[in-house]
Amino acid sequence: MKILVINAGSSSLKYQLIDTDNEAVLAKGNCERIGQNGAFIGFKTPDGKKINRKTQMLNHTQAFEAVKNALIDPEYGAISDLSEVSAVGHRVVQGGAYFDKSVLVDNSVINKIRELAPLAPLHNPAHLQGIEACTRVFGPKVPQVAVFDTAFHQTMPEKAFMYAVPYKYYEKFGVRKYGFHGTSHRYVSEKMADLMGRKKEELKLITCHIGNGSSITAVKGGKVIDTTMGLTPLGGFMMGTRSGSLDPSVITFIAEKEHLTPEEMSKILNKESGLLGISGVSSDDRDVCAAEADGNMRAHLAHEMLYYQIAKYIGSYYVALGGCDGIVFTAGIGENQPMLREKVCDYLECLGVKLDKEFNKQATCGVTGTLSTPDSAIRVELIATDEEMVIARDTRAIVEAL
Repeated sequence: MKILVINAGSSSLKYQLIDTDNEAVLAKGNCERIGQNGAFIGFKTPDGKKINRKTQMLNHTQAFEAVKNALIDPEYGAISDLSEVSAVGHRVVQGGAYFDKSVLVDNSVINKIRELAPLAPLHNPAHLQGIEACTRVFGPKVPQVAVFDTAFHQTMPEKAFMYAVPYKYYEKFGVRKYGFHGTSHRYVSEKMADLMGRKKEELKLITCHIGNGSSITAVKGGKVIDTTMGLTPLGGFMMGTRSGSLDPSVITFIAEKEHLTPEEMSKILNKESGLLGISGVSSDDRDVCAAEADGNMRAHLAHEMLYYQIAKYIGSYYVALGGCDGIVFTAGIGENQPMLREKVCDYLECLGVKLDKEFNKQATCGVTGTLSTPDSAIRVELIATDEEMVIARDTRAIVEAL
């Protein structure tokens, strides 16, 4: 079965075509600058060649047209006809408390995703556009499945997901911790169980998805008991441009001093903080690393803060889990920044973590494996995440059950 996996953003659309019979990626690419000048689609040909094509994409429907044309391109296409696509799986960021698993898209699901848009204003409306555009291009008979970032985290107990604000705000507006990157945390936690040769129900794991957006999750017996991101992806530790959690009075203090609106304050916390805000250099960790190597003390401080905050969350989740069998590093920075992994694990030596520093230095650019030494009290693993494969697997399972 060939599944088209879609991740629609406000001005972008990423796709992969996956043959779930052998889990082979037949095609992948992305549409950028949708609704803007200079829109283009980039994709890889079956032989690995990268193609960029400028094309008009005023909306997501036109972006889907571009994807369709790329898939069936006479020279570079992966399929000869759209009828080969059996179903479409969509990544949806916010599923709230409504969805604890992936579901077949119907009108009620669409309405719930729309209802939850205030909790993910940049993401959920874009996902809806992607679903609607897919229906226009592929027709209503091609089944679509929604796979939610928040679903894996719905096993959190109330003591973990509630905030200590008046309870009425939970009842009226759903103010609580939801967590994100759930598809990634689910993939790597299940992969870790396979690598350890144990049932996931037996394990206590801490999974670290470290990228431009980052989160850490405590997984006990295959179920999430806590995670760092909260009501929105702003919570937790510092990220590329996000502040992470902080004293709420910082927000009101700055807003009062600078006479800022809530929208302006939100922009500062989401777009101008984190690595960018501290280093003054960039939100891209590669640029911050280069600046630190050149002696930039603010870049050094940004990294010291990041390593410390990650280690603190891992330590707190060690306590919440009542011990830990394995720690996983994944995502862009987690997979490609040996120094981050080393510095974080240095903090964790008190828990018995012993890092194979030579292998850790080599583990980048697609190299994965066990980062800890055989006598480490906790196994530390580098696993490349694959959210698209999770979406494809869920989509196939749901479609086959129809």
